[in-house]
Amino acid sequence: MTYCVGVLVEDGLLMIADTRTNAGLDDISTYRKLHLFNAPGERVIMLASAGNLSVTQTVVSMLREGVDDIEGEEPEKLADAPTMFKAAQLVGRAIRQVRKIEHDGFEQAKIRFEVSFLLGGQIGTDEMRLFMVYSAGNFIECGHDSPFLQIGEHKYGKPILDRAVTAKLDLYDALKVALVSMDSTMRSNLGVGLPIDIAVVRRDALTLEVDHRIEAGEPYFHDLRERWSAALRAAHRAIPRPPYGPAAVK
Repeated sequence: MTYCVGVLVEDGLLMIADTRTNAGLDDISTYRKLHLFNAPGERVIMLASAGNLSVTQTVVSMLREGVDDIEGEEPEKLADAPTMFKAAQLVGRAIRQVRKIEHDGFEQAKIRFEVSFLLGGQIGTDEMRLFMVYSAGNFIECGHDSPFLQIGEHKYGKPILDRAVTAKLDLYDALKVALVSMDSTMRSNLGVGLPIDIAVVRRDALTLEVDHRIEAGEPYFHDLRERWSAALRAAHRAIPRPPYGPAAVK
């Protein structure tokens, strides 16, 4: 299982992704799921992956080396995409090409073809954008009214993002909320875990402001987890008890 989230606010864009993969309770490994395609001053592209690890790794490798499923054309690399919309289309094409190549093997092994990606960034003077690409290769775009997208085990972190994230939120406040959503997911699903990769870029900067991995025992993340738990307990105590039951009858 995986949890990745991208948040696009007026100040810029951030992505976070866990690194845990498992093929059973006794087969747990760590793999990077947040991939960067950057040329400082020219473009910043972030790609987060969820789903079957062999498929996501093949798609990412194809995007780095070139997608060549259009006859007579040169293979296209994600790092050369002219716009973010074209980049999203290219990710979709790579997924469909891998599906075509691996289809028979997956059918014979009765394995589901499950992948999804978050793609975000900015190319030159193009608008900063954030997309979610599905396993069929189609995609949706993050909007001003819903300034975040998630893939993987999203249900535990979504209520926190729904309540706290708006397009006008400060970029690092958005990062804080995203990390709280990651902590909530980790507490409820053992398939999501440390280390956590973080990437942050400001609008029109065209270079990463943060490229960081949170390892086990990092003081800030530990403090965030403890403060969030304490805040929830305090909120619970501060809310009046429900006016139901025998004690409420006059």
